This record gives sequence, structure tokens and C-alpha cells, in this order.
Amino acid sequence: MILHQSLSLDELIQLIGHPVTVKGDASVRVTGVNELHSVHKGDLSFVDSDRYYTRMLQSEVTVILINNADIECPDGKVLLVTEDPLRDYLAVVQHFTHFTPQQTPIHPSAIIGEGTVIQPLVFIGENVRIGKNCVIHSNVSIYANTVIGDNVVIHSNSTIGADACYFQKRPDGWLKLTSCGDTYIGNNVEIGCNCCIDRGVSGTTFIDDGTVFDNLVQVGHDTHIGKRVLLGAQCGIAGCTYLDDDCKIWAKAAVNKDLYVAKGTVLLACSGIDKDVKEEGKTLFGMPAGDAPQRWREMVMMRKLPELFKELEEIKKRLPNP
Repeated sequence: MILHQSLSLDELIQLIGHPVTVKGDASVRVTGVNELHSVHKGDLSFVDSDRYYTRMLQSEVTVILINNADIECPDGKVLLVTEDPLRDYLAVVQHFTHFTPQQTPIHPSAIIGEGTVIQPLVFIGENVRIGKNCVIHSNVSIYANTVIGDNVVIHSNSTIGADACYFQKRPDGWLKLTSCGDTYIGNNVEIGCNCCIDRGVSGTTFIDDGTVFDNLVQVGHDTHIGKRVLLGAQCGIAGCTYLDDDCKIWAKAAVNKDLYVAKGTVLLACSGIDKDVKEEGKTLFGMPAGDAPQRWREMVMMRKLPELFKELEEIKKRLPNP
């Protein structure tokens, strides 16, 4: 999230409203608020787990809310040591984020391009932009701050730009990380029925030109889906994942969070990717997914195991007793 006006550290600490220890150059100004996956120079972010300390400290972020006073402040950064970094990060986010109940199906601020057809019972939120010659079918909901290109078709009951599923477990329940990001849909995209595309937590969920969705597809927050990607029915792409151009993700397949999937990857039905795919053009199958021909050979061997076990027992019976 880019701030319309930069903040001094004093202004930032006032928004936080809890005790903070400053380590580093107190003269810096904050120009954005982002979580780890979307940070840039000038941003405020947070880290509260040693699993992510190194990644955050080596990122482009400028100001870090952190709960470890023993960590040295790297050059060019500021550490704000606090008891609860996520709580204090959310205090800043919520100061700049608002929800305004809407009294009309299409918000007055929405911009809709020439030739675009909006069917009955469509909801279009604040600051939405829709390009030319699109068709938005009945019961589609397009949340605030969504941008949709030209020649896009969105079929009934799909939801674009809902909040991210991003929660932290606390002793008294789940603490929600407030979504302040947005959603971008490129040109010539077709989205099937009952699809859900979450907006970024603090950045952008991005669907590039020419990509097509079957029905019942889920795309998580801050995910980037490239050009001409095909997503089959009931597949799921978790948050902060990058699918490069020309991938095919077939029905009921899944891609785990924070991964890179190389250009031209084919993920066969009912398979799941749980680590980066770096080689272009691979066809993958299985759970976890691997090279499809290899996985099929493994399946053949698995089917033969009962027969092999029986043969082994027969061989053992013929052996002399020790």
C-alpha cells in the first residue's frame, strides 16, 4: 500500500500507540506499508518470527517492526522494537484503510468502459475500473480497488477482490491481517462461474492478459498469474505464488503458497506442487507433483508390491531354517 503522504517516525509511533524502541536513523520517512512478500524501499513492515528475520532484514524494506531487541540494525534500515509487531502493524494499516457500506449496486466512483455489459444483480465497489467490451454476468461481486481490462468475461457468482485468508493464531482465537491491497485483471481474460480471486494483503493480486478460468477456481492473495494461463475446475492457487506464462493447471490441482512455477508448466489433474518449479515446460503429476512419466512408473511399481511381497514370502519359505 502506497501512502498518499509520507510519515515521519514520530507520526508513525503516534499511530502505533504502544511503546517502541527506535534503532537506526530516526530521520527516515515511511512512504508505504507492506507485508514481507510485497515490500519496497521506503516501506514499513513487520516480522515476529525468527523463521523470517533474515529474509526481512535482507529485503528492500526501510522500517521494520520487530520483537527481538538483540538484532543489530542493518545499514539503511530502521528497527522499531515492540512487544507485538503484528498488532502495531495493523494499527497503521487500519488507520489508512476504511470500509464504507454501499447503498447502490454500482458505486458512483466506478468507471465502466464503452461497450461493457453489466447484467442484473452485479455488485461493483468503490474505485473499480472496468475496461471496454466486457461482459459481467449476474451475481458477480467486484470489490473495491479492482482494475479489469478490456474484453473480459466474468461468469455468474464469481467474486473478485475479497479479503485475503491471512490470519495469525492467538491464545484467544485468530487475528486477521487486514487486507489493504488490490486486484488487477488484464485484457482478454475469461473467468468461469463461482471463482474467487482474493485481493492482495498489501500488494496486488495480478491476472495477466489472455488467462482463462474454468469454474470454482480459487486464487490467493498477492499471487501473480502470467499470460495465457489455463486454470481448470476446482483448482487452487495459494497466496504469494508466481505462475509464469502459458502454464496449465488442470482440474482439482493445487499450488502451495510462496512458490515459483516456470513458464509452460503443466500440472495434471488432482496433483499438487509444494516446491518451486524452475525448469520450463515440464509436465507434473502426483501429490507432491513430480515428473509425470516417473510418477506413472512409480504407480505401476506400487501396484506390483502385493505380488512382489507374496513372491518374497514364498522364497523365504523355501530357504533353510538358520
